[in-house]
This record gives sequence, C-alpha cells and structure tokens, in this order.
Amino acid sequence: MPDYSPQELATQLKSGLLSFPVTHFTQDLEFDEARYREHLSWLSGYPVAGLFAAGGTGEGFSLTPEEIDRVVRAAVDEVGGRVPVVAPATGGTANAVAQAKAAEAAGADGLLLMPPYLTEAGQEGLVEHVSAVCAATGLGVIVYSRANAVLVDRSVEALVERNPTLVGFKDGVGNIENLTRIYAAVGDRLAYIGGLPTAETFALPLLQLGMSTYSSAIFNFVPQYALDFYADVRAQDRDAVYRRIKEFVVPYLNIRDRTKGYAVSIIKAGLTAVGRPAGPVRPPLSNLTEDELAELTALVNKIS
Repeated sequence: MPDYSPQELATQLKSGLLSFPVTHFTQDLEFDEARYREHLSWLSGYPVAGLFAAGGTGEGFSLTPEEIDRVVRAAVDEVGGRVPVVAPATGGTANAVAQAKAAEAAGADGLLLMPPYLTEAGQEGLVEHVSAVCAATGLGVIVYSRANAVLVDRSVEALVERNPTLVGFKDGVGNIENLTRIYAAVGDRLAYIGGLPTAETFALPLLQLGMSTYSSAIFNFVPQYALDFYADVRAQDRDAVYRRIKEFVVPYLNIRDRTKGYAVSIIKAGLTAVGRPAGPVRPPLSNLTEDELAELTALVNKIS
C-alpha cells in the first residue's frame, strides 16, 4: 500500500518544490543504480514535497519498461518514505496501464502520466487514455498536459468527474487562456504543477493561476538555490525573483537553447559542474560540448 492516499498525495505535492532527478548512466549507457541511489539520498535530504522518478528529466523516454521498474524500485527503497515517490506511466494506453500496475507493485506513491508520444489523438481519446490508467490502480495520478496530449477544460472537467484518483494537472504548454478555463471549471479539485522546461522562468506569473509548485530540474545540481528561488516565488518577491532570473536563469537558458534536447542534457552537465557526475545522456539526446560545460560551470560557481 502507498504511504499516501490520492488526496493526501495531492496535498503533499502542492505544498512545496518538486524534485525531478536525473537517471544515472555508466559511460556505456547502462543504468548506474549505485550513483542514482547516492543522488536520491542527497536530494531527499532537502525539504522537497515529492520526488518524480524516471520522468522527462530522468530520461524516462529512453528507458525500457524493465529499467523503469528498476529505477522506481531503487527510488522507493532509497527514499524510504521521507518524501512521496511518483513513478511514470508512458507510451500508449496498454503500455501506460502496465507501467502503472508495476509502479503500484513497486511501492510508488503516485503516477505521472506522460503524453502518448507519436500518437495523435482527439480529446475524447485522451479522456479514455487517462481514465484507463486511473482505473488500473489505486494510486493518485497526475496527468502531464503537453505535446500531443494537451487537455482542454471540458476534457479535464470530464476526467475529474469520472476519476476520483486523478489528483494533479501538470502543464507543459503555458497557454494562459486554457489554464484559466481549466481552473474556472474544476478549481482546487486538482493540484496544479508547472511543467514547462526550466519552470523557474514561468513560476511567478503562473502562481496567479493556482500553480503553487513546479518541477525544478535545476534542483538536481543547485538544490539550495532552487529552494531559495521557490521561496521568493511563494513570497511573491518580484525583485528577488527577477534578480535570480537575471543572474542565473537567463544565462542558463542561453546555453540550454543552443540545441534541441539540452533541457535534459544541461542538468547532467550541471551535476558534472558540481562534482556529482551522473554520466552521459542517451541518444537521441546529445551531451553539452566541453566549452559549454565550462561555461555552465563558471555560471554555477558564481551563485555557489
């Protein structure tokens, strides 16, 4: 049984910053469980509200189902209930349902339902996809609205009516009108999570739309800075937020935006920069160049 009921999970997740750890690989791109566990032990020592294993930043899209199960089980065991562990459910409906069941068996506390990549679908089909995963287990489910699975207000309203275990909505689009419509339709029935790449960039304005938290990738390598940034957002300290955006986030974005996929690669580079290497990224992603790594290291040193 999970340590959190679906509603308890929602309450917990929206109470603080969320951690989306990378998945560690050896140089030959095999899962490095020992280093991954060290990383989880380090991150879970900070006051975060939840840990999402094998998500986007964790290269969940590059892992086999068996590897995802290993990653989730390692996370559950290593974290030991200090914070909830949320597992991924990916791909088409049958695959996502199988991963949901495996996550529940592994002791995960909740599910992050990723978009069914490369499968175009209408709103009715997306409602059925989400509902099938919700029905597969008793775990609380957070749906990730992004890419080819962007949910509109009427679909979210239908989903919360059908699925009591759907407790969270993670947004990876940033469409203000759609978010306003969704909040107007279902209000605080869901926990809202900011999920745009480098979510700190959007955190302050999205706070006004009910998003009390977001997925922080930079927490992987500058955890205290990420927590301080989050505290400034929650305090609505505009001057402090924009000072941090100017001193770190914008220069960081300038590196991230040079190559598609660097939103993930730059996090592993950040861990190298702070002396906690997580190994390379798997193809089709590419690693930062040596010059880019040096640039990032200098940037991290400025705020350390």
